[in-house]
Amino acid sequence: MSRLPHVAAGPYAPPVPAHELTVTAADGARTHVQVHGPENAPAVVLAHGWACSTAFWAAQIRALATDHRVIAYDQRGHGRSPANPACGTEALADDLEAVLEATLAPGEQAVIAGHSMGGMTVMAAATRPAVRAHAAAVLLCSTGSSRLVASSTVVPLGEGRVRTWLTRRVLGSRAPLGPVTPVTRRVLKYGTMGPGSAPHMVDACARVVHACPRGVRHAWSQVLDLLDLDHGVRELRMPVEVVVGTADRLTPPAHARALAAALPNCVGLTELVGIGHMTPVEAPDLVTGKIRALAATHLPADRIENAENAAHAEESA
Repeated sequence: MSRLPHVAAGPYAPPVPAHELTVTAADGARTHVQVHGPENAPAVVLAHGWACSTAFWAAQIRALATDHRVIAYDQRGHGRSPANPACGTEALADDLEAVLEATLAPGEQAVIAGHSMGGMTVMAAATRPAVRAHAAAVLLCSTGSSRLVASSTVVPLGEGRVRTWLTRRVLGSRAPLGPVTPVTRRVLKYGTMGPGSAPHMVDACARVVHACPRGVRHAWSQVLDLLDLDHGVRELRMPVEVVVGTADRLTPPAHARALAAALPNCVGLTELVGIGHMTPVEAPDLVTGKIRALAATHLPADRIENAENAAHAEESA
């Protein structure tokens, strides 16, 4: 499923999709898409973050696909989506729009959940017709709309030009990450996860991140460095919920609070004590619960009822 093996068992092992497809964006970029769960169930779309892949959402896919149609895709250059010279917020928006148009029926709505760069993807696509038509509600996990490098606390210095300079070089490094080892796990945990993260969570994240090609990692780090999507936040007019960890060094809680204040229809802000940047992995049940609750509130009741009846019938068969 990727360039390097992921964990093979447990909640963070990527489940087998019901089917897969390749979607072509407006600029010709090809996106790998996985679809899980019952065909006529309420739809959820998952957009992963920088240096990750669909495997990052394994716990959510596994839990939601019992009674939801879960659509997960690899951002360009990540996972099984080929790299493309076009890197930028418009490219992110192109890919999300193409995925929505290819996987959802006319008039069908879905809950869209974006983690980190996946959340930025939703902001970048806020004015796109497909997002306006298909997004019933949005969950933004561990993300921000601007000033990402200046506000990051990955480098343990006070805010200022020196920290920004050093952070830019750390996040934008072209150095290969190499194999997953005890040392690289510790480094990744420090930079991206909370201090209480269990070893199996750290290992799952490390395997996903280390699978990202260094050229792709570097190219998208430059996009994130220059990010300014404040205008996109104000265009997200559907119900939006925001989740952040208090120990997030990459997008600290100040970003989530700014998003909640700027969103036209923010329906909740949750700050998870001691959780880092990798919220879907570090707090899988909570993130899954948020997605499920948004679907129950904002998607048509008949689809949810039909999916629940089908699940019960399968259990009793």
